[in-house]
Amino acid sequence: MPEHACLHILVDGVVQGVGFRYFTERMAGRYGVSGWVRNLPDGRVEIEVEGEEGVLNAFLKDLRRGPPHAHVTNVQVNRRPATGQCSGFEVRV
Repeated sequence: MPEHACLHILVDGVVQGVGFRYFTERMAGRYGVSGWVRNLPDGRVEIEVEGEEGVLNAFLKDLRRGPPHAHVTNVQVNRRPATGQCSGFEVRV
């Protein structure tokens, strides 16, 4: 059985006002991962996502690229055991 994990992710750069949260939501749907995304007051985007390790690695690769008008300068990832408490994916305001 594939290993599941939870990732807490902080994304820096030009990531607000460029559709980054909705890009993240689309990628979550494509990869079948669950969790949430939100903008932070300091200009970063915060994401928490759960899924299979291999799928999460592919998800992270897409996040580092971002949508067309974004410019990602740093992605900070904190891995932890999955809780299974997330279902679906939510864009938080």
